[in-house]
Amino acid sequence: MKLVCYAIDQDPFPLRPAPATREWMQRIPHHHAYRCLPLNIANSHGWEIASPCAFEVEWSGDPGVRGITVRALDGYPDVSTVAVSHFAHGIVTMYASYLFRTEPEWNLLATGPFNRPKDGIAPLTGIIETDWLPYPFTMNWQMTRPGTVRFEKDEPLCVVFPVRVRAVIDTQPEIRDLADDPALEAQAHTWQKHRDEFAERMHARDPAALKEEWQRYYFLGKLPDGTKAGGDTHMTRLRLAQPIDRREHVPGQSSDGSKSAADVDAGSALPRGKANAGTE
Repeated sequence: MKLVCYAIDQDPFPLRPAPATREWMQRIPHHHAYRCLPLNIANSHGWEIASPCAFEVEWSGDPGVRGITVRALDGYPDVSTVAVSHFAHGIVTMYASYLFRTEPEWNLLATGPFNRPKDGIAPLTGIIETDWLPYPFTMNWQMTRPGTVRFEKDEPLCVVFPVRVRAVIDTQPEIRDLADDPALEAQAHTWQKHRDEFAERMHARDPAALKEEWQRYYFLGKLPDGTKAGGDTHMTRLRLAQPIDRREHVPGQSSDGSKSAADVDAGSALPRGKANAGTE
């Protein structure tokens, strides 16, 4: 499967696989947070679009468009090509820098980086029909209170990944009693028993339990009775492909790797700006 990322200007924002690491997880003693495998897989699920500059967003609390001010912090020449106030109500609009194209019957989910909370502002999530859309979309964040938030250079502004168009439409949730599946019920009860016993051993400072520190059933892809489960679909690490730049000439690079004057002065193929706010 391919995700085609058409650069809409001469110098698109950095696009890269999302990393598994998070600063707040690094700060926890012994990196205990990384023991949560679902958290790790979600961290690296998708490709990040990163900011080309450091900037701050200030919201006065005014619900109008003028209530938000965006300022570059590192001399970036035109921060309005990165983020603007477009929708009002404390929402700041950030440009994706690419026109994405997915294969038929695949959409693109766009949101903020998973498990990376940011004080004062929250990402808004969109699902876009990129299997036909001929123009780019924008990424939006909403201020949660009046004040100022800062985005650093190379900080992710958006994360994207493909989702099947009809996956949730064709899914029929069913509520059943756990006893309807005796084998599953037995595994669940075995897990609960082992968990309670392990917690008691930890509370009693049992040396073996303290050395083990945590139970690894899910991480190892094993059922509570020790049976291997999950098969080839079980993952302990997610490795996504690096984007391949297939442009015949990468703007900004001459044969010796230096920037050419023509590339420095080149305009956008599809200019970013308020008039090009994308899907609304």
